[in-house]
Amino acid sequence: MSATTHARPAARRRPRGKRRTPVRRRRLLLLGFTVVAAAITAMVISPWADKAVKELQLPLRHDDVIRQQADSKGLDPSLIAGVIYVESRFRDQTSHAGAKGLMQIMPGTADYIASKSGGTRFEQGDLASPQINIAYGSWYLRYLLEKYHGNEVLALAAYNAGEGEVDQWWRDASGRGERFRVADHIPFSETRDYVSKVLAARRAYRREYARELGL
Repeated sequence: MSATTHARPAARRRPRGKRRTPVRRRRLLLLGFTVVAAAITAMVISPWADKAVKELQLPLRHDDVIRQQADSKGLDPSLIAGVIYVESRFRDQTSHAGAKGLMQIMPGTADYIASKSGGTRFEQGDLASPQINIAYGSWYLRYLLEKYHGNEVLALAAYNAGEGEVDQWWRDASGRGERFRVADHIPFSETRDYVSKVLAARRAYRREYARELGL
């Protein structure tokens, strides 16, 4: 008795292209969603990231106080911001020499400013207040500018090295019939660098924070 062998019918094969079409579509859709999401994220995060980088490299705080003091003292607000940046990077601190606050005012200078500006209730601890510190620093800048007939280089040099030093440097230059110049007549490298850094910071604040400083 012989067994009859039945051949199995061959399985139908779907064309490969048709089988993979849904997979390809899903991959393309996923890729499209990823690209769109990345673009939206970049649009949202980029301005914030740019601002964060700018704040890190060139910080600005208390711009309302700076504008107020610049207006009342007849000063360029970007000059005040430049001095604060070079003095303290907008951090409340006390130097090894004892200069205090955002504009790094020496205690003796603060007492002098208080006596001249009517600060009868002033105490040294008040220099920790941004309002008072910027007010006193701005008063001193105005005083120095008036003393040196609007010469910002001399005023900034005096803010850093003291009036006595600058007066002597200016007299020496005048006695030789020379116009006062930073490179030639400021013997202290620290003061030369200070003046250059403040003027550079001033330009940067005018460029980067014109709206915040009311320029």
